[in-house]
Amino acid sequence: FFFIFFQTSKMNAVKKEEEEDTTGELQQKRAKTTLVEEEVKSKVKKEEEEEEEVKPVTGNRKPVDFGGDDDDDDEEDNVSAKERRKAELAYLSRNCPYLDTIKRNMLDFDFEKLCSVNMSNQNVYACLVCGKYYQGRGEGTNAYMHSLEESHHVYINLYTLKFYCLPDNYEIIDNSLEDIKFVLYPVYARSYVETIDSRDIKYSRALDGTKYIPGVVGLNNIKANDYVNVVVQTLNTVGPLRNFFLDAENIKRIKDPLVQTVGDLIRKVNNPRAFKGHVSPHEFLQAVTSSSRKRFMIINQSDPINFLSWLLNTLNKKLQRHNISIIADIFKGEMEVTSQKLPPTTDEQVISKMKIDLSSEEFQEKTQTIEFMYLGLDLPPAPLFHDAVQQNIIPQVPLFELLNKFDGVGKHEYKTHKDTIMKSFRIKKMPRFLIMHVKRFTKNNFFVEKNPTIINFPVKDIDWGDYILPEDKKDGEQFRYNLVANIVHDGLPAAGEGTYRAHVIHKGSKKWFEVQDLHVAEVLAEMITLSESYIQIWERNMNAKAPAVQLEQAQQQEEAAMDVQND
Repeated sequence: FFFIFFQTSKMNAVKKEEEEDTTGELQQKRAKTTLVEEEVKSKVKKEEEEEEEVKPVTGNRKPVDFGGDDDDDDEEDNVSAKERRKAELAYLSRNCPYLDTIKRNMLDFDFEKLCSVNMSNQNVYACLVCGKYYQGRGEGTNAYMHSLEESHHVYINLYTLKFYCLPDNYEIIDNSLEDIKFVLYPVYARSYVETIDSRDIKYSRALDGTKYIPGVVGLNNIKANDYVNVVVQTLNTVGPLRNFFLDAENIKRIKDPLVQTVGDLIRKVNNPRAFKGHVSPHEFLQAVTSSSRKRFMIINQSDPINFLSWLLNTLNKKLQRHNISIIADIFKGEMEVTSQKLPPTTDEQVISKMKIDLSSEEFQEKTQTIEFMYLGLDLPPAPLFHDAVQQNIIPQVPLFELLNKFDGVGKHEYKTHKDTIMKSFRIKKMPRFLIMHVKRFTKNNFFVEKNPTIINFPVKDIDWGDYILPEDKKDGEQFRYNLVANIVHDGLPAAGEGTYRAHVIHKGSKKWFEVQDLHVAEVLAEMITLSESYIQIWERNMNAKAPAVQLEQAQQQEEAAMDVQND
């Protein structure tokens, strides 16, 4: 019993000692924790005091707690982030780091504005590094993906003329890009347009170093569109029509593709700051193919007179819908035509057992006034025989002999599949610009023949006064014309066998140039009359005076010169 009691007492004593030890350790630990907490609190308090010393003094007002601090802080963070992003984009817009990657020699804005991937014409951008067209600039669009794949970052919107950097998608504002905008969409001051014809030749230089004359540049022949090129070159010499299209404000409200592409082509042909010394009429040809319902195409050569007539009449109709009559004011004239139907021959009457009453209204003379856009000249028949050395004789005929058709006296026979009609012509009103078409081609049942007759004509000061009705003349009014353009056909008459070239005058320098597609060369005026002219455009000299007045002025100048010598 005593043994058990002793062991139990011992165990209780040991247990009590252990509890006392444990309590002491806990107290020590708690003391240590208290010391650590006090040290941390003192450090935090010290840091807060230091922060208060750094903060600026804002007065004795204390911040008011309205509640919802977390939401307000998030909104403030979002607003500040947006402002920082906006400021960053504004800085990049003025300081884009990718402007040096632009390659101007790769840019060609003459082609149709279609995306090179999906052929869409909506929201199209041009890459200013490789020159290709892509749609859109948002995430996932063709332009956006191209910028990521090729690291091409600078683009221009082909319609708004704004520059953007992709994929960052911010607008670029820099004056060094104005030359690209001018090449894409040239805009001319009215003072510059009005003085084009009075300026001497001033050569411009392309990026590759070649020189060219604005207004006398080559046009690219894509396949068989040389007949279109010569018509564009000749119409560009018509000052009022050219100046009308050079002012983009005149056609800005007209949304027709043909009118817009004609204006774009004329402005590019006269661009003194172009990147290359020639122009491609691809976009204009696409509009022509669509408007003519594939009557005139790139792949098939057509007759220039048919294309010129269709183009002027179509433009006139489209412009007149907007109360613009520039085409009619320039090219339309009036002519008095007297026609009389001839009765059938006696043999025909016997065979058909017809009874003809020559006093009937059908066989009486009829006179009517018609409008014309161009005049047709009939060449005499070409010789059928060879000369002594077995060479074809190339005849020559003066231009004035062909103009006798419009004297109102001579009658000309015109046959249809049923009737024969005699006609005479007399000019009532002369246009400011006169288009003359030489009928060189005749078509029979088998093939097309070409008349190679050479027309002898002066290049300036042709007088049409003898072909105007006296009652249609005003006192002292002159009808003198100067040649401004001449279209020539070379080669065989079949479609696609021959070629067309144009002679155009640079009015400022009075020099003539021969233009055949991309080839441009100066030519003497005397060489123009030796060619097989097909279409000519003449400009009326509004400053011409009567011969008597000119002779009197010449005599006065001679007398003044004699007086100076005597003095």
